[in-house]
Amino acid sequence: MIRFNKGRLSLSSVQLLTLLMLPLWFTRIASAADAVPHMPGLPRVRVAADGRTFETEDGQPFVPMGVNYFRPHTGWAPQLWKQFDAEATRQDFHRMKELGVNCVRVFLTYGSFFTEPDALNSEGLAKFDQFLKMAEEAGIYVHPTGPDHWEGLPAWARTDRIADERVLDALERFWTLFAERYCGRTVLFAYDLLNEPCVSWDTPPMRSKWNKWLDETYGSAAETAKAWGMSRQEIQWGEEVPPPKDDALGNQRLLDYQRFREQIADTWTRRQTAAIKQADPSALVTVGMIQWSVPALLPGSVSHYAAFRPQRQAQLVDFMEVHFYPLATGFYEYKDREDELRNLAYLESVVGEVAKTGKPVVVAEFGWYGGGPLTIGGGHPHASEEDQARWCRCAVEVTQGLAAGWLNWGFYDTPEARDVSQRTGMLTADGQMKAWGHQFKDLSRNLAGQHLPAAELGPRPVLDWQEVITSAKAAEEFREHYFQAFRRDQDSQE
Repeated sequence: MIRFNKGRLSLSSVQLLTLLMLPLWFTRIASAADAVPHMPGLPRVRVAADGRTFETEDGQPFVPMGVNYFRPHTGWAPQLWKQFDAEATRQDFHRMKELGVNCVRVFLTYGSFFTEPDALNSEGLAKFDQFLKMAEEAGIYVHPTGPDHWEGLPAWARTDRIADERVLDALERFWTLFAERYCGRTVLFAYDLLNEPCVSWDTPPMRSKWNKWLDETYGSAAETAKAWGMSRQEIQWGEEVPPPKDDALGNQRLLDYQRFREQIADTWTRRQTAAIKQADPSALVTVGMIQWSVPALLPGSVSHYAAFRPQRQAQLVDFMEVHFYPLATGFYEYKDREDELRNLAYLESVVGEVAKTGKPVVVAEFGWYGGGPLTIGGGHPHASEEDQARWCRCAVEVTQGLAAGWLNWGFYDTPEARDVSQRTGMLTADGQMKAWGHQFKDLSRNLAGQHLPAAELGPRPVLDWQEVITSAKAAEEFREHYFQAFRRDQDSQE
């Protein structure tokens, strides 16, 4: 294992002996970065001069068009690394290239890469080395996403992985080691810190930090009570608990807690980004925000706001990522044209809000089901492959110019999944091309090498952030106003 010890790398005795047996031209002890030498082939991708799209280092426009990669029949969540099949992966890369895929987002896992808080697992790294080599041979960029639970969590990570200082310290070490190891590998598109992070509402680390935040912000129980419109006796100074999750439009206590949660998210992102940049200053960094990061719709109470606020996160990363699935009126089942339009309006509002940051936006997860029914959630009706292809194409077209890249959720359908992934692929589970695969190939060909002009939208309502993070009703009213504006534009174009 490659270890992190007091800010420096150390090697096991077996590794040291191996290094001493290398040819004499390699006389110094290797650092993590030396473990995988640079292999030229793909030009590095960077943010373009316009600040909202991408280009390669030779100045050619680059539009990320790709997939989130996992293989069917490896369980759910997928065990990509524990059941790594190099030859099957190689064949998948060749098929992706035929479809116009140029970027693959892939999940790193605690179980295969980071079982100890101060070391990277050599077996997992060896598999990732193979993965990078095969991607480079196919001419496809790789977009690794930070360690997640897919292959199990070690005991030390079974806690609040956003607010717990011990885990955040470990994540800084992870990225230092990982980014040093792969420094200079231009096949890497960017690092995504984590898939869909959300700040918890009430955990021991959150309570402790909440009380510290109150002390730093107000300084006393009296000042806190004054700000919240409460009596001094109602304040449990030093032992304040999170506020109720109920709607409370404009409630200062609730607003403060949401602001505090945003600060927790900022700290988490800032520290990991700094670790990567110190190890590899040229690496691009982002974070894969769930759509609840834009609180135009939340799946329940205001506590579901992820607190990774785009305008704040944009100051900490190189470009923005957001995920989206059509849930504007519940689980989208292709019932009628209005249902489609409401979901497209919701999509535009989410991606548009992220685009206001002025940085490039990648819709790093999107798609929907097609090619049969779903068995999840009590079942959902049959949807044709053409239904899926239409939705996915519309999603790209509606966000073009707001977003600068799109990554479909899944390359294959995954029947064993416990969510919509059962039928979101461009291929069936046995590798047959779906209608969406054909549509994707067409879209990718049309967008390849193109400079995407900024979208020009008609009048749209402004999202009042303070209102929607304290009131689901306010968010509902915003969505309705947005839908009406969106539909007027659609009607004028038809």
